[in-house]
Amino acid sequence: MTNRKINALIELLDDPDLTVFELVEKELLKETDKIIPKLEQKWESSFDVFCQERIENIIQNLQFKQTTRLLKQWLKESQEERDLFTGFLIIDRFQYPDVNPLNIRLKLENIRKKIWLELNNSLTLLEKITILNHFLFNLNEFSINFKNIHSPQNCFLNQMLDTKKGNPVSISIFYTIVARMLDLPAQFIDFPKNPLVAIVDAKLARKVHGNDVKSDVLFYINPSNKGSITSIKEIEYHLRTNNYFPLQHYTEPKSDVAFIKLLVESLELSYQSVNFMDKKERVKQLLRLF
Repeated sequence: MTNRKINALIELLDDPDLTVFELVEKELLKETDKIIPKLEQKWESSFDVFCQERIENIIQNLQFKQTTRLLKQWLKESQEERDLFTGFLIIDRFQYPDVNPLNIRLKLENIRKKIWLELNNSLTLLEKITILNHFLFNLNEFSINFKNIHSPQNCFLNQMLDTKKGNPVSISIFYTIVARMLDLPAQFIDFPKNPLVAIVDAKLARKVHGNDVKSDVLFYINPSNKGSITSIKEIEYHLRTNNYFPLQHYTEPKSDVAFIKLLVESLELSYQSVNFMDKKERVKQLLRLF
């Protein structure tokens, strides 16, 4: 659509005729989020509250359309191309469409550099993880937001970096991203009620069943408990005791897609708990993409 036509349609947003508005809205929603600045200009110049509400709704719909498009694109990427950080940021866009990826990446890079300075090639994987845990959970005090565990804000990376609070899913994804930035072979474990991170023998890792990873797990990490380290025997004992079978489902690494899907499910539950039902329904639309 030409700029002239877009401008003409935007000028009609304050038309009192509902039929006219519905036709205008339908045409504008065919466009991408690139027309949002024009809509914002119209909002600023309008003194009609009703017109401003119409514009706000259209902007929100265009932003959600863009988030949906980005998520679809990410899901179509191969496992080698797909980036966990990008997947997390797409979910951030749901609530914060203007989030700046560069600012978030710089904050993560600053964290990575400070930890990297304490590492060297003579350290074992276990020793490197111990240093990572100390920096994240002791020095920087990243933790679960137990005071407001159901807050949707716990699900967004930009908020977590500011508040240092998250939920079990988001803090595990954050942990995995930082670990991978340090070249530590971290993978997602779909442990019941509380996701874990596995450190694997990267040399033996191989793809099976599409996106999932079959590998030798060296040990498990619980980011929800200050990065506590657990062995396979302890994990399997817990699973057997609580009748979680088959054991392999809860002990083998899963794909990053499964990780982000769990985050979206967590976000849906959060919106439900605070009674933001419109947001919940939109998150359900995102879940249908997986």
